[in-house]
Amino acid sequence: MTRSEALRSDAQAMSDELRQLRHQLHRRPEIGLHLPRTQETVLAALDGLGLEVSTGTELSSVTAVLRGARPGPAVLLRGDMDALPVQEETGLDYSSEVDGVMHACGHDLHTAMLVGAARLLAAHRESLAGDVVFMFQPGEEGWDGAGYMLREGVLDAAGSRVSSAYGMHVMSSATPRGQFTTRPGTLMAASDELRVTVRGSGGHGSAPHLARDPITVAAQLVGDLQTMVTRRFNVFDPVVLTVGTFHAGTKRNIIPDQAEFSATVRSFSAEARERMRTASVQLCESVAAAYGLEVDAEYVEEYPVTVNAPDHAAFAADVALEVFGADRYAPQAYPQAGSEDFSRVLAEVPGAYLFLGAAPGEDHETAPNNHSPRAEFSDSVLGDGALLHAELAVRALERDAALASA
Repeated sequence: MTRSEALRSDAQAMSDELRQLRHQLHRRPEIGLHLPRTQETVLAALDGLGLEVSTGTELSSVTAVLRGARPGPAVLLRGDMDALPVQEETGLDYSSEVDGVMHACGHDLHTAMLVGAARLLAAHRESLAGDVVFMFQPGEEGWDGAGYMLREGVLDAAGSRVSSAYGMHVMSSATPRGQFTTRPGTLMAASDELRVTVRGSGGHGSAPHLARDPITVAAQLVGDLQTMVTRRFNVFDPVVLTVGTFHAGTKRNIIPDQAEFSATVRSFSAEARERMRTASVQLCESVAAAYGLEVDAEYVEEYPVTVNAPDHAAFAADVALEVFGADRYAPQAYPQAGSEDFSRVLAEVPGAYLFLGAAPGEDHETAPNNHSPRAEFSDSVLGDGALLHAELAVRALERDAALASA
């Protein structure tokens, strides 16, 4: 039996264990950087594998290092662990038992798959020409958990800087179940926030000429910002701006002193991101000044663009094709406007991020999307996700060692 055949057989054999682990995580989801129950579950799942395990200081992360039987480089595999503030409506028998919290983005699967990869690779330690770092990360959903783990040294956990890094995300819709996909270059957008407070002077709704109405100016800014992104940015290097909150006033006949709104901003290049930072603030200041009002406009950086190194994306695609066959991989045509803090890892070391379709039924196109209270993810992909993680690690160690000696 070849190494790949042995890994596949072991992955299939552990599928039920991974399903049970995933259901356990799904029932008890946690939000943010501090996930004590999740951390405890992961530590228990890794116990006995002979890994060098450490936990985070500023967050409840788990970093585990597997030493290969032979010397070589180190590669990193990452799985995020946190949930979302969503009230689950799936009706599953393992639905969340925590009110208002749900694994609506599939991170319970990511965690279970990475545990599976650790078990597979620990059982085949003799195949490893180097070390594997397993990055179990809290706080991906807007908490910048990757940034914390980078500052705490996850990339150097094996004793030297990892030579490459790989991650994977399940999708409850859009991608057929069991199909892997990725692309070279820009994979996902940068994510930033625009916070705007327009300050005027309140008064009676019947006499707006005696006041300085911040609502009308704020409302105009919402439209003007949309016009700006279609007129000042190249359609082939686009920007997406969506206002998600707008707050003003207390009663219909009272003009308030101020109006506030906030927007998420997505961009697909560092250049467009920097232009948006300047242009959005300038627009808010200019429009407010034209009406004699003041404005506080703040552009807050969140996650950078997720960029796959082209050769690593091609390598990951080749591995998926060889392990699973041509019907299980399709190249991703366009970047996604979602964002990922794994972008911070890929900004430090080369690597690639992939997607895996996990829709529960055959109709992936109309299934509820990630973050929906009705989003479901099929357990059937757990073994294959663990297997691809393991194959990427084994083959990346060999590839990186060969490149280093060339």
